[in-house]
Amino acid sequence: MIDPLDRKLLRDMGKMKGQIIAVSLVMACGLAMMIMTRSLILTLESTRSAYYQKYAMADVFANLKRAPLSVIEQIATLPGVATVEPRVSLDVTLDLPGLSEPATGHIISLPEDGGPQKLNRVFLRTGRFPRSDERREVVLGESFANANGLKPGDSLVAVINGRRETLKICGIGLSPEYVFEARAGETLPDHKRFSVIWMNYRALAVAYNMDGAFNDVVLDLAPGASPEPVIEEMDRILAKYGAGGAYLRKEQASAQRLDDEIRVLTSLSVAYPLVFLSVAAFMVNAVLARIVRLQREQIAQMKALGYSSRQVGVHYLKFVLVIGILGTVMGGIAGRLMGAGLVDMYTMFFRFPSLAFRMDYSAMGLALFISLGASVLGVLTVVWQAVKLPPAEAMRPEPPADFEPSIFERIGLTRFFSPVFRMALRNIERRPWQAVFTSAGLALATGLMVLPGAMSDSIDYLLTFQWNSQQRQDVAVFLTEPGSGRGFHDLEHLPGVIRAEPIRSVQARLKFGHRHRKIAVTGIDKSANLNRLLDDKGNPITMPEEGLLMSEMLAKVIGARIGDEVEVQVLEGRRPNLRIPIRGLVTDFAGVAAYMDISALRRMMKEGDTVNGAYLSLDHKRWDEFMRELKDTPRAAIVMVKRDQLAAFRETTGKSIGIIRKLYFVLATIVAFGVVYNSARIALSERSRELATLRVVGFSLAEVRGVLVGELAILVLLALPFGLLFGKGLALFIMSSFSTETVRLPIVIQSSTYSIAIIVVLTASVLSFALVSRMIAKLDMVGVLKARD
Repeated sequence: MIDPLDRKLLRDMGKMKGQIIAVSLVMACGLAMMIMTRSLILTLESTRSAYYQKYAMADVFANLKRAPLSVIEQIATLPGVATVEPRVSLDVTLDLPGLSEPATGHIISLPEDGGPQKLNRVFLRTGRFPRSDERREVVLGESFANANGLKPGDSLVAVINGRRETLKICGIGLSPEYVFEARAGETLPDHKRFSVIWMNYRALAVAYNMDGAFNDVVLDLAPGASPEPVIEEMDRILAKYGAGGAYLRKEQASAQRLDDEIRVLTSLSVAYPLVFLSVAAFMVNAVLARIVRLQREQIAQMKALGYSSRQVGVHYLKFVLVIGILGTVMGGIAGRLMGAGLVDMYTMFFRFPSLAFRMDYSAMGLALFISLGASVLGVLTVVWQAVKLPPAEAMRPEPPADFEPSIFERIGLTRFFSPVFRMALRNIERRPWQAVFTSAGLALATGLMVLPGAMSDSIDYLLTFQWNSQQRQDVAVFLTEPGSGRGFHDLEHLPGVIRAEPIRSVQARLKFGHRHRKIAVTGIDKSANLNRLLDDKGNPITMPEEGLLMSEMLAKVIGARIGDEVEVQVLEGRRPNLRIPIRGLVTDFAGVAAYMDISALRRMMKEGDTVNGAYLSLDHKRWDEFMRELKDTPRAAIVMVKRDQLAAFRETTGKSIGIIRKLYFVLATIVAFGVVYNSARIALSERSRELATLRVVGFSLAEVRGVLVGELAILVLLALPFGLLFGKGLALFIMSSFSTETVRLPIVIQSSTYSIAIIVVLTASVLSFALVSRMIAKLDMVGVLKARD
C-alpha cells in the first residue's frame, strides 16, 4: 500500500511533469558530459595500458648518427636497464602512382635473426613478417595502407640512401610506438602521405650503409629503476656517436600526444559538467521553493495530522531525489551513446589493434552522488523553512509583498510606461532575490551558448593565422642529413621554385632553473618571408642578430620570460653549451620551438653554410614538374606540402572539433530552453491567482499575458549581457583546457557568436512564453472569487 505522502508526491509530480522534465534534462546534460568524458578516459587509458604492456612499449628512446653494435653491451650492463634493442631507422621519400607529391616513410629495422622484437613489437593486422632471405619485403603501417588502398602483395618505391628501391608489402601492421602517426615535427596525422615501415635489419643496414651498426636504440627499465641516471649514462656513452639525447616515453611524440588528449578530457570531465549542475541546482531550488510557498496550508495540515518535521522534510527531499535519479538515468544513457560515437572520432588520430568504448560505471555512481548532492544542497534551506513552519502560522496565507511605490515610480520614469509594464517592474522590484536568481540562471544558459560559437571562431582564426599569415611557403623540404649550402642550392634551382629560404635546425636541451625541454632550435634568415614569426597580434617579429626567440608555450613550460638567459645544451656536432638570452616570444598553436638567426646559429655550431632544408614558394603552373623532379632528389627525406597539411587539419582536428561543437550546441540549447521554460512556469504558478484576478476585474487576455511575459522579458534582457560576459570567461577556461604542448586553440570570439547566443536564448524565451500564454488562457477565474482563509 502506498504511503499517503508518496501518493501526494506522485500527484504533485504529475501536475509538474513539464518542469520536472526540464530540470532533469539540464541535469542530464551535465551528467552526460561527465560520464562521456570519464568513460572516454577509461577507454583510452585501459586500451593504452593493455597495448603498451602486451607489445612491450619502450621506456627510453635515443637517436644517434652511427655506432657499432658492440656499444649495446655497455648500455645493457647499466644499472636499471632490463632490456635493450638496437635498430636502424631513417626517413625516406615514397613514390606512389596515385600521389603527385612524394610521401614520407619512416623505416625501422626488425631483428636480424627474424625473431620477434624485444620492444615496441609490431601488431600484424594482415599478412606476415618479412622473410630473412627476402631483401625488399616490408610491413606497412595500417593507416597509410588504408588511406592509399594498399595491401599485401602490392609494391611501392622508396628512395633509400639516394637509390630508388622497390619494396614489396608482405604485411600490414601497427606499433605501440606509433599510436599517433605523424612526421617528425608535425602535430597532425596525414595518413595518406606518411607511414611507418618495418624492414629486416640486414636488408635495411646494407641499403643504408649501416651493416654492423645502429642509429636508434630503445630500452626497457627494470622495475623500480630511476630513469635519470640511466639517461645520463646513455648520453655519456653515445655522445661520441652523434646522439641527440635520450628521452623518456612521456617525451616521445606519440605517447605525449595521447597523454595530452587524456589530460584535456580530464579537465573537461570536471569543468563543463560543473556549469550544468550549477544551473540544475538553481532550477531545483526554484521549483521546490515555489512548491513550499504554494503548499503552506498543506504543510500545516500534515503537521496537524501528526506527521513529524522529519517526515515532512523527507517528503520534499524525495521530490528532489526523483529529479536526481531521473537526470542520472537520462545522463547515463546519453553519455554512453555520445561516448560510443566519439570513439570512432578518435580513430582519426590514434591507432590501436582495437578501440572499443568502455563504460565507466563508477562514473555512473559518482554522477548519481553528484546529482543528488547538488539537488539536496540546492534545497536544504527551502526544506528547512518547510519543516520549521508552525502549523498555526502555515494555515495563514503568506504575508503580502510590500506595495510601496517602486524606485522607477519615485523618480518619475513610470509615466512613460504602460500600466502593464509598470506592474511588471513592480513585481521584479518587490521580489529582488527571486529576480536575481532567475536572471542568474538565464545568464548561465546564455553563457553556455557562447562556447560552441567560440570554438568555431577559434578554428577559423587558427586557419587564417597558421596557413595564411604565418606559413607562406608552398612546400618545406628537409634533407636526409645536414649538409653544405649545395643542398640548398639544388633545392633553390628545382623547376618552378620562385623563392627559397634556408633552414638550419639543431637538437638541443633548453634549461631554465630546474625545468628543461628537448627541442629543435631552428635557424632562419632574418629577412625570411615564407615562414614568418608572429606576435600575439599577428605582427611579424624581426629576428634579432643575437639571442633566442621562443614560442609562448615553451616559455611558459620552462618558466622563462623575455630577458632571461636560458642554458642551451646542443646535442649534436661539437655539442656547445651556452647561455643565451630570450629576445622575444612567438605566438604559435602547435608544438614548442625556439628560433635564432641562421648566421648566429652557424657561429654557435662553428660551421659554414650548413642547411637541413628549405622553405619554397612555387610557380603553380609548374607544380607537377617540380614534384616529379623532387621525387628523384636523393637527399630529400621529408616533404611537407602546405595545402596537404591544411587538408589534413580539416579532416582530423577540424572535423573532430566540429563534432564536439555541435554536441555542445545541442546541450546548451537544451539548457537555455529548460531554464527559460522553468522560470516561466514558476512565475505562472506563483502569480496565477493574481493574473486570474486581473482577468476578473476587466483586464484583457493580452494585457494579462503582457504582465507575466513582460516581467520575464525584462529578466531575460537583464541576463543577456551578464550571460555573454560569463560565456566569454567560460570559453576562455574551456579552451585553455584544450591547450597542451602539442596543440593549442586561440581564444577568439566574434560578434556573430554573441549574436547567435542571443538569438537562441530569445527564441527559447519566445517558445516558453508561447507555452505559458496558453496556460494563462486556462486560468480559473471563478476560483479567485473564493476566500483563501
